[in-house]
Amino acid sequence: MSSEFGNADLLADPKAEGERILLSPPDVGEPERDALLRAFDSGWIAPAGPELAAFETELAVFLDVEACAALSSGSAALHLALIMSGIGPGDEVIVPTSTFAATAFAVVQAGATPVFIDVSAETWCIDLDLLEEELGRRDKSGQPQVAAVMPVDLYGYMPDYFRLETMCSRHGVTVIADAAESLGSSLNGQMAGTFGDLSALSFNGNKVMTTSGGGALAGPTEAVLHARHLATQAREPVHHYEHAEIGFNYRMSNLLAALGRAQLEGLPRRIDRRREIHQSYVESLPQLTWRKVSGSEDPNCWLSVGLLPEGCSSSEVCATLDSAGVEARPFWKPMHQQPVFGNSGCCGSGLVSESLFERGIALPSGSSMSMVDVERVGRAVSLALEVSE
Repeated sequence: MSSEFGNADLLADPKAEGERILLSPPDVGEPERDALLRAFDSGWIAPAGPELAAFETELAVFLDVEACAALSSGSAALHLALIMSGIGPGDEVIVPTSTFAATAFAVVQAGATPVFIDVSAETWCIDLDLLEEELGRRDKSGQPQVAAVMPVDLYGYMPDYFRLETMCSRHGVTVIADAAESLGSSLNGQMAGTFGDLSALSFNGNKVMTTSGGGALAGPTEAVLHARHLATQAREPVHHYEHAEIGFNYRMSNLLAALGRAQLEGLPRRIDRRREIHQSYVESLPQLTWRKVSGSEDPNCWLSVGLLPEGCSSSEVCATLDSAGVEARPFWKPMHQQPVFGNSGCCGSGLVSESLFERGIALPSGSSMSMVDVERVGRAVSLALEVSE
């Protein structure tokens, strides 16, 4: 393929154009530093504190949900969502096979069994036609119905939740939305993190906003309050330590909540910047196939992911980019191909997810990237494609 970007010798020297460009580093500055110092100087170094309560309130307002519980991770949020939904041993939960492992791990940690399903070639999210077929098949055959469906907002893109929720309601199936990658995205004007019976968010260091680590559970007040109670080791409100339920050490610390408040305030700016970066890649890298976005979607562009030309391997291109000082990652490897789930199978052929893994590549998308960085990535990708011919 021809390239407009210049000298292929740049691929041989990671320092040829500057420091290594990371995939999605934290974007923090003075507001975050001031917030941490404010929390530190307040004396509230213990896990609980006023910053934590304020962060939960502000996050609920931002999302327009009844309540949020700020937690130690998005994985903790998924685990608690399953427990709040009464899901445990003997239950099955449908999970799209294209996802980060934490989605499926949470199901196993709750004692249930993940049932993997292929994704749509158009949306990269759970294939709703396959889902409808599987739920209907179970009802007609007398096979036990799944307890829940856990759709994943992949790379900030969401499935058609309106169709999905209607479908699951008809079959009496709970919906737990894995919105770990989609904070700030919206569908028909409704924010990610507000769909399903409960939603889980992530504030990991590589997300659009971060609390270093961390996550949140969003949903109805009663369920969130119960989850918050379990997240603090299920301690009863008495002077001595008393526990009527099994609890977990899942609460976010007051210090990290202060960081989250500052990050939340700057979230719109960071999302706008990621969208600009994504659009630059779309325009400068026509060799890649990009997911089409409908008029009802407004993704946060957490990571800019495109499909390489047929015959190109994402793992090989990523290795070439690494030699140029550019961090890139292949599309999520399907769960049904992971050794830990080797005997699980997949509803549908699984071929869509497998193809996305082979050709999909996530490019650096951090909101702190300069346009010089973005252009450097574009040159490196074009040259890597030339090398792979």
